[in-house]
Amino acid sequence: MINELHTFVHQYQVVIANTLFLLVYGFIIWERIPKVVVTLLGSGLAILLGILTQTEAFGYIDFNVIFLLVGMMIMVNIIKQTGAFEYMAYWTLLKTKGNAVWLMLAFAAITAVASAFLDNVTTVIFMASITCSLAARLKIDPKPYLITEIIASNIGGTSTLIGDPPNIMIGSAAGLSFTDFLFSLTHIVVLVFVVACALLVFIFRKDLKFDEAAQAQIQTIELEGLIKNKKLLIQSLVVLSIVLLGFMTHHLTHFEVSTIALTGGAVLMLFEEPQEIWNDVEWDTIFFFIGLFILVGAVEKVGTLDLISDEVFELTKGNYQLTTFMMLWVSGIASAIIDNIPFTATTIPVIQNLANHYDSVRELWWALSLGACLGGNGSLIGATANVLVADMSSRLGYPIRFVSFLKIGGVITLASLLVSTGLLYLEHFLLHM
Repeated sequence: MINELHTFVHQYQVVIANTLFLLVYGFIIWERIPKVVVTLLGSGLAILLGILTQTEAFGYIDFNVIFLLVGMMIMVNIIKQTGAFEYMAYWTLLKTKGNAVWLMLAFAAITAVASAFLDNVTTVIFMASITCSLAARLKIDPKPYLITEIIASNIGGTSTLIGDPPNIMIGSAAGLSFTDFLFSLTHIVVLVFVVACALLVFIFRKDLKFDEAAQAQIQTIELEGLIKNKKLLIQSLVVLSIVLLGFMTHHLTHFEVSTIALTGGAVLMLFEEPQEIWNDVEWDTIFFFIGLFILVGAVEKVGTLDLISDEVFELTKGNYQLTTFMMLWVSGIASAIIDNIPFTATTIPVIQNLANHYDSVRELWWALSLGACLGGNGSLIGATANVLVADMSSRLGYPIRFVSFLKIGGVITLASLLVSTGLLYLEHFLLHM
């Protein structure tokens, strides 16, 4: 019976692998079952059915991505213990002197910068927590600020290797360094951020006001005592600075960014209770990635991704410029419909296969990064950060509706992709003619 099953699977492994992958995708979009459970079940079935051997399955896991995420989560969780995030939020509120527009823009800027150098999922959790706390104290609707922070986190995270999970995956697969991302994408991201902020101020123009009660509450805020552990904060900032320096020079030292991040996290755990920090690591995200890598490995093994890359090449008639912009827009639209992490994991092997047709595919990597990260703003399920913040807002009694977010996020995504298209064309094609 078992032999017959294995014979059947071997005979129809292309159909079975693709069906399994599409089912997992469907359940991720459906959101009724935790996506980590769905991906682990799917990857387990891929192994049990013999599509992949256990050795092959573990070979498809990108441990550089996994360990980088774990290391950054550890460091950010330790910084959280110091009270630095709360201090920053209340300090910003006082500096903006009760001007709701400037507060929203300041929170957006803090979120974008922090997302670039920490990671956008962790950053947006802390910024959203602070925003919800402020909203409760001032008795204001937090939704304009939370939606702005979601959008800012996805935009800011686009500019660096560690800012957004898709970039971590792209950097590891393509051998791109921290400085490659920084120098190739930051100028695009800054312009996208400015355009997005202008649009958000216009969209929320009627909501960005504090009444007299809120203004009175602002006058009672004291910064003293918000920093709970100054010594740990100094230690954390020193270690984080060294880690960021390590990221920027890893192409010279030849240390993987995952090694640098994990070592930084380990050093900081010398100053805190390790068990508490381990408990705060988002293990759901880590195991979701593990399951996802195995599933993508299954469809890659049966040749599906080779077929897709060949079709893309045929569709664009080998025109590299057209292929680049097709990658940007397909990535942007697809990432608005489904989570940008599984989309990126699926698309990376497609670009690797397209490398057989072109001398260089560097622009395709930038197109995928911009499309996947910026496209994450297109809907509430476009990126992990979106879902987390929406859940937090709902618990406060201010639900962010799917359609409401779509109207705002869709406009921002369209504008972001247009700006990206223009700058990519100008920089990589027009100036090189």
